[in-house]
Amino acid sequence: MRTRVSELLGIRYPIIQGGMQWVGTAELASAVSNAGGLGILTALTQPTPDDLRREIERCRGMTDKPFGVNLTILPAITPPPYAEYMRAIIESGIKIVETAGNSPKDFIGLFKQHGVKVVHKCTSVRHALSAERHGVDIVSIDGFECAGHPGEDDVTNLILIPAAVRALKIPVVASGGIADGRSMAAAFAFGAEGVNMGTRFMCTKEAPVHDNIKQALVKATERDTNLMFRTMHNTARVFKNAISDEVVAMEKRGAKFEEVRPLVSGARGKVALREGDVNGGVVSAGMVIGLIDDVPTCAELLERMVAECREQLQRALRMATA
Repeated sequence: MRTRVSELLGIRYPIIQGGMQWVGTAELASAVSNAGGLGILTALTQPTPDDLRREIERCRGMTDKPFGVNLTILPAITPPPYAEYMRAIIESGIKIVETAGNSPKDFIGLFKQHGVKVVHKCTSVRHALSAERHGVDIVSIDGFECAGHPGEDDVTNLILIPAAVRALKIPVVASGGIADGRSMAAAFAFGAEGVNMGTRFMCTKEAPVHDNIKQALVKATERDTNLMFRTMHNTARVFKNAISDEVVAMEKRGAKFEEVRPLVSGARGKVALREGDVNGGVVSAGMVIGLIDDVPTCAELLERMVAECREQLQRALRMATA
C-alpha cells in the first residue's frame, strides 16, 4: 500500500501502532514492524532515559524494520526530563518520533537537525494546522471515539478526518475508531493516508497485557467505555470497569482530582494490565472495542486488515461505477 505515509516512514503498510503507556514495549513494537506496519515504543513507559536506550536496543534485536518512539508531552508539577529522553532517542539513531499532548514546537527543531520524522497526534484541526506550521511531517488526527484523551471538542472522525485533510498540505493519519479493514477503507475514503491503532493492538497476542484484560475488551461492546475527568476539562476515555464507574460517580458528586487520584494512579493501572485484574485500575480503551472480537497475532491482524480494506475499496468502486 503506497501512500505518502508509507513512503515517508519506509513501511509496507500505512498502519501505525499508537504509543500506549505500559503497552508500547519492544515485544509489541517489533511485532507490528515485522508485520509491515510501524511499531512504536512508548518513551515514558521506561523509568529513565537510559532505560529507553536499552529498550530501543532490545527492539532492534527483534526487528530490522523501521520503528519509532512516542514522546507524550504533558503538563505536570514535576515533569519528566523530556530533554534527556529526546537525547536518548536521537543518540540511539531513531528516525521516527510520534509526539502527543502539548505542542511539539520546542522539540521539532532538534529532531529535524538529526533527520527525525515527526508524527504529531492532535484532536482538532486548529492544533493540526499549528503543528504543520511548526514543521511536523505527518498529523495523526484523533477523533472523539479514541482511547485516552480525545480533547474537549467532541468531534468524531466522520467530520474530523475530512476537515483535517481539507485544511492540511501534509499527510493525515486517522486515529480513533480503527480496528479492521472496513474502518481503514473508510479512513482512506475520507482522505487519510494511513491509520493509527492503539486499542486494537492491545488485543493482539504480542501485546504485553494480561489475557484477562484482552478477553474483557473482546467481550465488550461499543458502549463499554467511560469518559472520566469531564468536569475537570481533561477528558479521558477508558474501559468501563468498577474503577472508572466510581470516578465518574465521584465527579457527578463534585469531586476534585485530588479525591480521585488514588483510583487513577498510573502505577495501579500498570499492575492491572500486568496481573489481569479487570477492576484493579484504569484501563485505557476506545469505543472501537465494539469491533474487536478476537486476539490475533500482529501479522494476522495486518494481513487481514489490508485484504479487507482492498476488498471494501473495490466494492465501493464497483458501486460508484455501476
